[in-house]
This record gives sequence, C-alpha cells and structure tokens, in this order.
Amino acid sequence: MTLEEKAAQMANGAPAIPRLGVPAYDWWNEALHGVARAGAATVFPQAIGMAATFDTPLMAQISTVISDEARAKHHEFFRNGQHGRYQGLTFWSPNINIFRDPRWGRGQETYGEDPYLTARMGVTFVKGLQGDDPKYRKLDATAKHFAVHSGPEADRHTFDARPSERDLRETYLPAFEALVKEGQVDAVMGAYNRVYGESASASKFLLQDTLRRDWGFKGYVVSDCWAIVDIWKHHKIVATPEEAAALAVKNGTELDCGDTYAPSLPVAVRKGLIAESEVDKALVQLFTARMRLGMFDPPEQVRWARIPYSVNQAPEHDALSRKVAQESIVLLKNDGVLPLSRETKRIAVVGPTADDTMALLGNYYGTPAAPVTILQGIRDAAPNAQVVHARGVDLVEGRDDPAATPLIEPQYLRPAKGSTERGLRGEYFRSRDLSGAPALVRVDSQIGFRWDRGSPTDNLMARGEAHGGQSVPADNFSIRWSGQLLPPVSGTYQIEAAANDGFRLYVDGKLLLDHWDKSDRLRADSVSVKLDAGRAYDLRLEYYEEERDAGVRLAWRMPGAKPPFEEAVQAARDSDVVVFVGGLTGDVEGEEMTVNYPGFSGGDRTDTRLPETQRKLLEALHATGKPVVMVLTTGSALAVDWAKQNLPAILVAWYPGQRGGNAVADVLFGDTNPAGRLPVTFYKADEKLPAFDDYAMRGRTYRYFEGEPLYAFGHGLSYTTFDYGNLKLDRERAASSQAIKVTLDVKNTGTRAGDEVVQLYLKPVDPKHERARKEMRGFQRIHLAPGESRTVTFDITPAKDLRTWDENRDAYSVDPGRYEVQVGASSADVRATKTLTVTK
Repeated sequence: MTLEEKAAQMANGAPAIPRLGVPAYDWWNEALHGVARAGAATVFPQAIGMAATFDTPLMAQISTVISDEARAKHHEFFRNGQHGRYQGLTFWSPNINIFRDPRWGRGQETYGEDPYLTARMGVTFVKGLQGDDPKYRKLDATAKHFAVHSGPEADRHTFDARPSERDLRETYLPAFEALVKEGQVDAVMGAYNRVYGESASASKFLLQDTLRRDWGFKGYVVSDCWAIVDIWKHHKIVATPEEAAALAVKNGTELDCGDTYAPSLPVAVRKGLIAESEVDKALVQLFTARMRLGMFDPPEQVRWARIPYSVNQAPEHDALSRKVAQESIVLLKNDGVLPLSRETKRIAVVGPTADDTMALLGNYYGTPAAPVTILQGIRDAAPNAQVVHARGVDLVEGRDDPAATPLIEPQYLRPAKGSTERGLRGEYFRSRDLSGAPALVRVDSQIGFRWDRGSPTDNLMARGEAHGGQSVPADNFSIRWSGQLLPPVSGTYQIEAAANDGFRLYVDGKLLLDHWDKSDRLRADSVSVKLDAGRAYDLRLEYYEEERDAGVRLAWRMPGAKPPFEEAVQAARDSDVVVFVGGLTGDVEGEEMTVNYPGFSGGDRTDTRLPETQRKLLEALHATGKPVVMVLTTGSALAVDWAKQNLPAILVAWYPGQRGGNAVADVLFGDTNPAGRLPVTFYKADEKLPAFDDYAMRGRTYRYFEGEPLYAFGHGLSYTTFDYGNLKLDRERAASSQAIKVTLDVKNTGTRAGDEVVQLYLKPVDPKHERARKEMRGFQRIHLAPGESRTVTFDITPAKDLRTWDENRDAYSVDPGRYEVQVGASSADVRATKTLTVTK
C-alpha cells in the first residue's frame, strides 16, 4: 500500500483498494440492545433495562441473538454488494461507563452505577457477541468510552476529568479491566474528554501504560467519533490535525472514527512527527482484526457465515425480547392494587408515553417489526375491559410533540372510492421526489411510522413478504399515501401531519400543508378543516426522507374533543382504575442534544423530578379518588417522592423494547411476577447532589451516598415473599489469597411462584481510610415455587473482592480487619450478616 492508502484504511470508512483485493469496509456499527441503524432487527430493552434483570444467563441469550442477527445481516448486505456504515461486523457496544450521576442523558446506555454489576453484564455481553469459535470471531465487541466519561454532554469535547487515583482504580476502571482480561474484548473506544490532561483518545497513561502494559490488551483502539479533531481544536493539546493524528497513533489509537487520519497522517510522516513503521504497526492490528472475522476467507470456511438471514427478527427472538422486558420491570411500590383483576370493567390508560413507540426504544435502536406500546399491551391483555386512552399532557413543557395528536384510525380511511379495505394506498419510491415506478405498493392502515436508519420495507423483507425489487433504501426515499377520508361527525377537524424530513398534505386536491424541506427532527403542523359526516374527501400525503432518522404521522382531533388534560381527568373519573404511563423518552434524554426543554440541557437533566406537565396531571388523576398505578418509561432515576407518598403502585418499565407493552401488561395483570431490581439509586427530589461535573465519587451511588435514598440500589418488589436464613461462611478468618464459600437458604413463603435476586455485599467494619461504604460482590436470580427452598452459594476472595488502591504504594492491597458479609434483597434490605476477619 501507498502511505495515503494506509492512512485511509485507518479511518472508519476505509475505501476499497481494488488492485489488492481489499473491499471497502466501514467499521462503524451499533448493537447496544439489538442491531441498530441497520434496518429491521429485534429490539431488546435498553441497556439499563437489561441490567435491571440482574440475570447474566439471560444476557448471554440476548447477546447471542444480537450477534446471530448481525452476522446474518452483514452477509446479506455483502451478497448485495453493500459495504457501508452499519453493515459490518465490528460493533461499538457495550457502553460500560459508570452511571455515577442520574442527570447524565446517556446513562440509559450503561449497566448502571455499580462496577461489579457492570462488569458481570459487560463480560457476558461481550462473550455472546464475539462467539466461541477458536479461529474466527463472530463479531468484534467494543468496550466504551475509555475512560472516566459520564457527562455533562454539553462539555464532553472540552472537560478534563481528574478523579483521585483511588476513584479511578476502584470505580471507573474495574469494568474495563474485566472486559479486557475476562471477556477478551477485541476493541476499546476512547472518549472525547481529557483524563489528567491527556485526550482519552490519545492518552499514554490510559492506552499504553494501563490498557496494554498492565492489562495485556491485544486488540485495537478506536477513537470516539471525531475525537481526534478535539485534540487540537477544543483541547488544544497540539496545534494542528497532523500533530493530533501522530499523537493518537503513537499512544495507541489505531482507528479514527472521523476524517483526520486519512489526510493528516501522510503529512505527519513527511514532517517527521511519526514514522511510517508506526503507521504500519497500527494497520497490522486492524487487518488482523478483519482477518479474525473471516473477511478475506471464503464464506464456507467461516462458521458464522452460515447463519441464515431468516434468523433476523425470528419469532423466538421476539419472544426473548418480551421475556427480557418482563424480567427488567421493577415494582417499586405496591399497596395491594396489583395485580389488576381480569374482571376490571373500565381502565383508563393516561399519560404521554402510553402509546408512544419511542418510549419503547431509548436510543441506538433498530427497526422493530411490530412494536407493542403499553396501551396496546393492556388492550391485548384485557379484551373484555373498556380501555380508554387519553394522553393528557405533552412529555415536557414547551415541546412541539408530534405524538400528542391521535393518529387517524383505519375505519376513517379507505384506499379508493368503493373499497372495503381500510387505510390508505401507499406508493413507496426509491427516489426522494416520488419519481419513477414505485418499488412497493401496499395499503397502510394508519400513517404512524418511525425508522432509525432502516428502510420502510426492511420488516417486510425480514418476514418474507417483500423481495428483490420491492426493497426501498434507508435514505433518499419517498412515499405517497392516497385515498379517502371518512369523517364520522360534521364539524371542524384539526388535521395534523408530521415528518422528518419533508411532507405535503392535500384534501380534495387543495394543498393545505407544505413543508417540502429538510427537518432535523420530527416536525408537526396542523390545519383546521370543516368536514361533513357522510361525505368522502380525497386525501393525499406526500413524504420524503433524505438521511438518518425517518418518521411520518397523520393525525387529527375531532370536533368537540375536550382539551387533552380535561379528557384525561374525565377518563379517570369514568374508570375503575387508572394506569398512568409517563416519564421520559429518548427524545428528551440522550446524547449531546441541541434542543433543550425545562429540566433538560443538551440531553442531560437539570431536574431529576418527573416533568412538571406530568406532575400536575398525576395530582389531578389522584384527586378523582380512583386508584392510580404509575408506569414509568425512563432511562434514568426519577425523583417520584409525591407518587411514593400518594399512589398505591409504581412500576419502572425503562425503555422496554419491541414487546415492552405486552411485558408491562403481563406484570400489571399478574401473568408475570415482577423481579427486576434497580441498577441505580433513586434519590429524593430535595437531595442535593454533588456538582455534575465533579468526578469525585464521594456522595455518589449507593457505595458512597450517606443519605437515605428514595429507593435503594438493588430494590424491587414481588407479588410473593421470600425468607433468608442459615447464612454460613466455610471460614470466618482468611488470608487475602484464600477463597471463602458463602451459603444461605432462600425460601418462597408466599402463594405465587416468583424470582428473587439474592444479593451479596461486603462492608468494612472499621475502615482504615476513605473507601466505599459497601460493595456488591455477588448476585443470583433464582426461581422458586410457593414453599420451595434453595441453597444459594457465593464464592469470594479478599484479594479480588476487598482490594482497594493504595496510593502510597501505587498498587492494590487488602486491608486486614473485619468485614461484614451481607446478603439480602437490596443494598438497603439486608436479611442476614456474618463477620469475616481478613488476616495479612
């Protein structure tokens, strides 16, 4: 290769080199909770929800399914000559940063606040992604973002994280070390920020001294996207792009997600900033990784290439998604109102996320085949009940919320005059201007779609309903829906269309809404139209998508409809029970957002309470005197003090994935006994948290927090009860290198079968220095029938489980002394203890 070719191969979008037989390859792929941004894929609960299962065997099943679908999709792309972004085998997941502060918008992507839980979930996830073949990797997993990275989002390109070395070694690094040493993770992604003054994506301390020298990492490092630019432009560590590129490669970042290496490395070599041999060394690492994935071998030699495309969104994967969602749901409170009776006659489902698909998905998601919202799940589970839905309020104040207006239902639409079908005729084009012959024509019952880097026909192809010429690209496509609108009553209707990107709406041939321009988000507009019952109106909606996220809706409000707030309160008055579904979505909490709302900034939160719009609605619902069950969709901890004091039941559903609605209904009606546990501390609303940009751990998470939480780490209730007893240590005095076996008996003392998450914590009795108050060092999720008992066993070793960082010796050590071995149902619900004495 020429020097320029070498440099180009070190960018995420590596071009083909035809004369050498090297195909183009884009290293950028996502698989946080399912294959993301590559069209149709099974969508599991968001990572924080997977962590709430406290179930590593289940995590192994999840990651195996994800890697099966990823492999199948890659080979289908390859057979069709596609080598683009989100079509490869190198996946930039999992995110194992510690969720140290509930305000961080990307905390939803993590496994929570505890290093031990994060490590166990992360190692299992990596092994499932990378497979067990001795020759070929199934996929490459990537541990990110290395290291000390958890907001604020607005400052991520400029801040310098300087935790104490004790916090670094005891909180921020252990999960990464576990994924490298136990998980054998093949890639690590650097972060945007600095750590002790060095760019995390060009840090000698992190990448050379710690990752490679101390931990023996043999894989490759990729920068976070455009983090190499930050080195010179924002951090100002060096003055030019070529200096930044040379520094990053010298210190161990082989792959640039961005566009700095390709033009700048040849310049850096010619200027003597870096030797070409150092570029060669980095490039060997990258091509070795591609070879381990079998990219240059005949597919028949690669075991993973034989996975058929039919596994994508297979029925068993859909069933697993539902099971994971069931296991992730946390019952925070229950005064006996749950489970709901099947005899309940009238159920009001109220709240802004009850019928919102985005409340299922979080961020970094694929396109689910048939997502089930919580409203639909309740309707499916209670076919004999009258289930009335009222949104009530927008998610947050001041948000132009396209999901606020109800979709036009199928019975009011028909594709042509005289047709008995219901819906609109959809013509799908491979162009963005409705030109050419449509690739697909079908009847869509409602117009309410959201695609994340997915083609509108991906799901049809996955199910075998569309083939070959019927496919539509993920970008630069357009759709025309046409047919007739059949208003049920006469009066003035508010008709609303929303899209990302452009749309035009016609009624009886008249252009009423015209936004045929690009939009960075789902944008809505509405028009008042007088319509007469009994008459059919010609309706046409035209839509185009340019790139990235895509979505389109057609909605209305009928004449005489009450204001949404009043409608919700009236629905509650007329019901036997109210299910309030609210909280957050990935539209307001997430990664470096540019749109801010009250209580939110750059995707982070400035207020940990439920948004004010929802608090006011909850109070009004409660005032009706009807029992109100709260279901929270969220990726982070919410301060729901008022609800804890006033409502009879609270569930946390997280962002529960494609079958989340069914899973929530399964728990509400008792078909599933909840056993999810909180992977983060829920703080009280008036709790004064440490400054968000302070990376010291004092006062943070259950490990260092001295106050009383609203709900503790590890908390979660059940519809049954469990007793703990007979706790034993096989030795109560041990040297640091000796293993100790811990056993206890757990019995289901209730009348229902259920799961219990048995948790083990170690607490220093007389700490010699500042350290964590207690730390999780074991958990097991077990299933017990009524009256059934089981002996649970944990193995601990002081040298591994009680080590702390000795800053004087610059090494880990174990303090001799007494430690309390605690077992229980949460970090605050300790059921039994024993004292362990550790000798030198």
